[in-house]
Amino acid sequence: MNRALPAVRLRVPTHEDAFAWHRIFDDPDVMEYQGGRAAELSVYEELTARQRRHDAELGFCLWTVLDESGRAIGFTGAQPWERTWGPAGEIEIGWRLGREHWGKGYVTAAALQTLERMRASGVPGVVAMVDARNSRSIAVTQRLGMRLAETFTTPASQRTGHCYRLDLRSADAA
Repeated sequence: MNRALPAVRLRVPTHEDAFAWHRIFDDPDVMEYQGGRAAELSVYEELTARQRRHDAELGFCLWTVLDESGRAIGFTGAQPWERTWGPAGEIEIGWRLGREHWGKGYVTAAALQTLERMRASGVPGVVAMVDARNSRSIAVTQRLGMRLAETFTTPASQRTGHCYRLDLRSADAA
C-alpha cells in the first residue's frame, strides 16, 4: 500500500460499543457476507461482553476501532475460531467497518496493529476466514502478507470461503 495509513486506535469494546456496532452494521452492504442483515442489539451486547472476556483471559479480542476523532467505526482483532468446521482451535483475525469508512485504509491500519499485538502475546500464527466473493477483504489479507491456505464450503450458507494464514514467528511476516 503506497499511501499513508490513517491513525487508528484499538480499545477493548465497552458495553456502549454494542449500540455503536449495532448502528454501524445496520447496512446491507456491510452485512453482505454475514447473512445480509444486521443482528439484533442483544447479539452485539453478547459479542462485546464475550470480547471483554477474551481480552481478560487471552490478552486479545475483537477491538473497537476508533478513527482519528475517537469515534467508533467498527472492529478489528482476533479471537479463537470456535466452530467445529474450518480451522478449529486456531486464532482468527477479522474486521468489519461501517460503509462510510471503506477504502480509506482503516482496516489495514487496525489489522497491522492487531498482528503486532498478536506477535507480542506469543500467538504463533493467525487465520482469516473470508467469503470467496469478498474482494475487499481478500485484498486486506494480501496487504497483511497472508497466503491462501485452503478453500472450504460453509455448512450453513453452502458458500465457498477461503482460509488465509500468516505465520507470526517468521522474520518476514507482515
